[in-house]
Amino acid sequence: MTQSPELLRRLLRAKDHMDRASHEDWPVARLAGISAVSAAHFARSFKDAFGVPPHRYLLSRRIERAVALLRDTDLPITEIALQTGWTSLGTFGRIFRDITGDSPGALRDRERRAPGQGQVPECHARAARRPDLKIAVLEKRRRTGLVSVDPT
Repeated sequence: MTQSPELLRRLLRAKDHMDRASHEDWPVARLAGISAVSAAHFARSFKDAFGVPPHRYLLSRRIERAVALLRDTDLPITEIALQTGWTSLGTFGRIFRDITGDSPGALRDRERRAPGQGQVPECHARAARRPDLKIAVLEKRRRTGLVSVDPT
């Protein structure tokens, strides 16, 4: 189903708000208000337009920002978690590991030891490191066996 150009503009407005302030809370109702549509319609339309639900899109932006801060600054991991919108260090670490495959500290160490940085244009390097959130984090854990499913 194709979406009207007007609806796409409204969705992009909400997406731009998330990009500018990914550290803020963005419940669907708030995003729907920016887009001037109902919450249910917004959630469906956003996923149709961008391929991921709004929450996963926001997670990917937060993790991308955290990776950049880990790589480019000496800020403590706790400060990075707070600056990227997490209120719990444990949740930040768990979701960061689920999405990137590494803990924040391990990723920082690996990024800093990586030889040959600067040889690839930054836009290509960022695209290669962009988190893949086409499937839910919980589904990723199930597939890797990190979450047990109760058969009852």
